[in-house]
Amino acid sequence: MSNAEIRGRFIWHELLTTDTAAAAAFYPRVLPWRTQPSSMPGYTIWMAGQTQIGGLMALPAEAAGAPPHWLLYIGTPNVDATCAQAQGLGAKVLKAALDIPNVGRFAVLADPQGATFAVFTPGAGLPPGAAPAQGGFSWHELATTDVTSAARFYGELFGWRKGPGHDMGATGVYQLFEHAGKEVGGMCNVQGPATPPSWLSYVHVADSNRAVAAAKAAGGRLLHGPMQVPGGSWIALFMDPQGGAFAVHEVPRTVSQPKPAAAAPHSAAAAPKPAAPHKAAAAKKPAKKKAAKKKAKPRKATKRKSARKAPAKKKAARRRAAPKKRRATRARRKR
Repeated sequence: MSNAEIRGRFIWHELLTTDTAAAAAFYPRVLPWRTQPSSMPGYTIWMAGQTQIGGLMALPAEAAGAPPHWLLYIGTPNVDATCAQAQGLGAKVLKAALDIPNVGRFAVLADPQGATFAVFTPGAGLPPGAAPAQGGFSWHELATTDVTSAARFYGELFGWRKGPGHDMGATGVYQLFEHAGKEVGGMCNVQGPATPPSWLSYVHVADSNRAVAAAKAAGGRLLHGPMQVPGGSWIALFMDPQGGAFAVHEVPRTVSQPKPAAAAPHSAAAAPKPAAPHKAAAAKKPAKKKAAKKKAKPRKATKRKSARKAPAKKKAARRRAAPKKRRATRARRKR
């Protein structure tokens, strides 16, 4: 792999946490991942299919007091030169450059606004693999106190270019950035003064709603979403049971693969709402009344017809009885 391909590329993602066993059980329930032992004691590999995409380890002693978090590794052809350049741009080196046998060389830094990240030069035997269709890291988002300065810092350090900016109203502009001509992430303002600048990584999943349900069932906390974002993708943000933040990303579905209406919030909102039980019952009552009226009409007509027939029968009876009365009257007169 050439230096041009390595520089500025997101190569590795590492979870540093307080309970590695619990994390190893949680994430495969939410994401299409599995774990695999590594050659390094205390280090576990995250696998998506047959691709190694990240690692899992306990928070180191020097990070005492830091909350569990994901650390992303950005490629560089020369870790030491990049650290020197980053310091000249206002960054701090938190962990000096170090070699990992048969793996590569890395260092951990904090950018001028305080967000932590690592730089990494892969060893000759570990070229970064292609991102898997499911379970790979598909987006990277920096929450910072100064979007303009952050975009300039990372642009000079890794060659990232500014892409389009989306005005998010009160929260400011969401600035996209590109690597090798492709949009790979965004930068935005931190939400509130108590929130420290940080990086957030998104994992590509087939169904964001399913990931939400699985995360909740496994003890995770939903922070935001699922929600649809410009471009049609669906996202959801979480905190794992130990406090590590991560997100999922579902790409827009094709016309032949519509998102189920029951699962999509916007579809549910657009769908006709069923009537409430009491309203549904009230809606049915007029129909019953009309049916009752239709059935009642023949009975009323029968009564009227019977009422009309009654006088006629009485007249006929009187006519038949009249001759008998006359004969009875004549007989009495003769006597």
